[in-house]
Amino acid sequence: MQQSRITLVADEAAPGVKARSTTAADLLIATCLAAAAAGDSNALFDLGVAYSTGSHGAGCDMIEAHKWFNLAAVGGHEEAAHCRADIADEMTAREIAEAQRRAREWLRSGREAA
Repeated sequence: MQQSRITLVADEAAPGVKARSTTAADLLIATCLAAAAAGDSNALFDLGVAYSTGSHGAGCDMIEAHKWFNLAAVGGHEEAAHCRADIADEMTAREIAEAQRRAREWLRSGREAA
């Protein structure tokens, strides 16, 4: 059986995304990133979950998780707002500021939050 080969490319708007092995987990993250760029708040939330738990091919990164939860919350995802608050309790003020900066960059790059 042949596996699909997907390479995730890091960019300034998503600095936590790095190239990894070509697995189904990579496909999930790539699919979520594409849906998130189109404004799917559920995909934004799913990215927050992946980064907050270190699952589905994403490394555990609370700054990235906060960014994705924040974007999902802005898009009207109620559970994302609760998750963002939960992980913010474990973060420093600098980490939260960095997550917010990354969320603003994502929005400035022309991607949607809702």
